[in-house]
Amino acid sequence: MSLVRNVGTIGGLTAVSRVFGFVRDMLLARVLGAGLAADAWQLAFTLPNTFRRLFAEGAFSVAFVPMYTRRLHDAEDGGEAAADAFAGDVLSVFVWVLLGFSALCMIAMPGIVWLLAREYQDVPGKFELSVLLSRTTFPYLALVSLVAMLSGLLNARSRFAPGAFAPVLLNVVMIAGIVIGWRMRGEGGDDRVVAWALAISLTLAGVAQLVYMWWATRRAGVRLKITRPRFTPEVKRLGMLILPATFGAGIYQISQLVDTFFATSLPQGSLTLLKMADRLNQMPLGIFGIALGTAILPMLARHIQTGDDREAQRLQSNAIEIGTLLTLPAAAALAICGEAFATGIFQGGKMTLGDTQIMGAIVVALVAGLPAYVLIKVLQPAFFSREDMRTPVFVAAGALAINIALNFYVVPRYGIVGLAAATAITATLNVAALYTVLQLRGWFRFTGKLAGRIARQIAATAAMAALLLWLTPALAPYWTGEWYERVWSLAALVVAGAGVFFGVAWAIGALDKDLIAQLRRKRPATPVDLAE
Repeated sequence: MSLVRNVGTIGGLTAVSRVFGFVRDMLLARVLGAGLAADAWQLAFTLPNTFRRLFAEGAFSVAFVPMYTRRLHDAEDGGEAAADAFAGDVLSVFVWVLLGFSALCMIAMPGIVWLLAREYQDVPGKFELSVLLSRTTFPYLALVSLVAMLSGLLNARSRFAPGAFAPVLLNVVMIAGIVIGWRMRGEGGDDRVVAWALAISLTLAGVAQLVYMWWATRRAGVRLKITRPRFTPEVKRLGMLILPATFGAGIYQISQLVDTFFATSLPQGSLTLLKMADRLNQMPLGIFGIALGTAILPMLARHIQTGDDREAQRLQSNAIEIGTLLTLPAAAALAICGEAFATGIFQGGKMTLGDTQIMGAIVVALVAGLPAYVLIKVLQPAFFSREDMRTPVFVAAGALAINIALNFYVVPRYGIVGLAAATAITATLNVAALYTVLQLRGWFRFTGKLAGRIARQIAATAAMAALLLWLTPALAPYWTGEWYERVWSLAALVVAGAGVFFGVAWAIGALDKDLIAQLRRKRPATPVDLAE
């Protein structure tokens, strides 16, 4: 029940953020299209965000949360006072590490851009613009990394709403940046003006997020102090855990950098189309996968630290069941309707119909790995909660090596679509390896009940897919119509597909009816609950 409630809170607020993110990208597609300035902006946006997910939301969170949770809930470790003192020591060191790392990267930015996008030098002004924008956006890394730490601290206290709401602020500020840049550029003006306004808005958004999270932390009763940096034994231990976790928790982010390297070698606009296609893929991944991974880590850590292996097994099974229930139909729907959504949402202005057709093909390739992306988020906490960072490192190393090898083979032959397919294949191999290790160590067992539930989910997904295969071509003329035609035609696909899936799932037992009955008996969340 706690898992479902927490996933609902995180997923609901993440969905709000994703909606604002779609508005942001719809505006961006129409204002910049898939040209020089758009590619330069996507690279500048990718760099701090990849490092954020890799270090702050990935490695730091998975190492920090279990250590903080243990102190918070164990009186022998000092309880709340000791937990907050530990967090203060970490914060005092973390701030200076972030400032130093950000400064070095900004100085070395020409070299970093050259490593990832040396082909940009072949287009006059593209390389220089990429360096300028990347230097402008990179301070966002330090700001949002502190946001991630404060979010992890609140998550350990089962206060998930503030961390899930913070990205809404990011998208609101960036939408304002696009509008201001568009107004400054005017009709027929220089697209670099819009890109520059966007870069500035990203850093301002980081300031807004940090102020909000600091307020939320204080409101939760946590009092953190930044003091002279002290490398206490626990801070050193955290550092040792972060190093392998950087790789283990961040395979998807590292793959994104690898994909960026290969995408910049393809024709102009390829990087922009890949990132916007990934936006559709990230919608269910962000709502379901990140929500599940965020909610399960502190809960799993508590059960393991108290020796309750049975409850840990049940929690892991529930997370897998919820993950597949939501991602199997999402993957099938996007595979069938990828071009419909890409065209209906992004086509217009400087984004041509040909661009969105390519984007639709990229979506199909990406979502083949959607269930795997989410299950990685669900399975990795089983290692992190036991402070085992080594195993995901070895699994990630193998997956990344395969990804790079596949890219060298598929990119020259299949272009940007082959690049996306390689990412999906790698993720599937990654999750298979993680599960195998968990099974061999006795940390998780795939039960017959869970297998039966997933089999029924697949049957319900097949029924939904049959409907969408018939309905999608019938609605094709409306994807490029007026805005209201696009809205109702895409809404029809969503409503019809969801209705068939959940109707069939309910009829054949793919849904846990006992759990749903419990949820209906629970009181609804109040605004106060969400604020906390």
